[in-house]
Amino acid sequence: MERISWDQYFMAQSHLLALRSTCTRLMVGATIVRDKRIIAGGYNGSISGGAHCIDDGCYVVEGHCIRTIHAEVNALLQCAKFGVPTENAEMYVTHFPCVHCTKAIIQSGIKKVYYASDYKNHPYSEELFNEAGVEVIQVELEEMILDRNNQEKLQFTAELLDKLGKAGHEKEELRKLHDRANQLYTSS
Repeated sequence: MERISWDQYFMAQSHLLALRSTCTRLMVGATIVRDKRIIAGGYNGSISGGAHCIDDGCYVVEGHCIRTIHAEVNALLQCAKFGVPTENAEMYVTHFPCVHCTKAIIQSGIKKVYYASDYKNHPYSEELFNEAGVEVIQVELEEMILDRNNQEKLQFTAELLDKLGKAGHEKEELRKLHDRANQLYTSS
């Protein structure tokens, strides 16, 4: 069995962290890594002990929820709280960082940002990263590699579709089933 790549491993960690998010608008996770070791993680949510969006709704001002702390900042604050340096570290985040997170990432000394999904990518964030020499790389999570039975499921689906075809099902119906199977196995 082939091992998962480092990028996929750390991106999967960020997606796992995002599952702890208390934001109802967008679930985001961030993982800070140095020398192939996880040094911190964060997700977007309210301050410790505070009201959460999932309980009280978002507190939106000028189109932004001000109740939440973004995942990137939560991860950086975790490092600060426990005295873990971030100089020359890397960050894996589920979504492209906002302008405020971009500034915090740059100030923390992080040198590479890997993100899975584009999300309102602001040109100023891109400009700031470029000027600061922070490398930004899109690494989408290949969710199928996390499924240890993926190959068996693909084979089983192909066999079922083949049997349906041999049983005389209409080609148009088979095409729709095939397209739906492809959509299920490749959606992220």
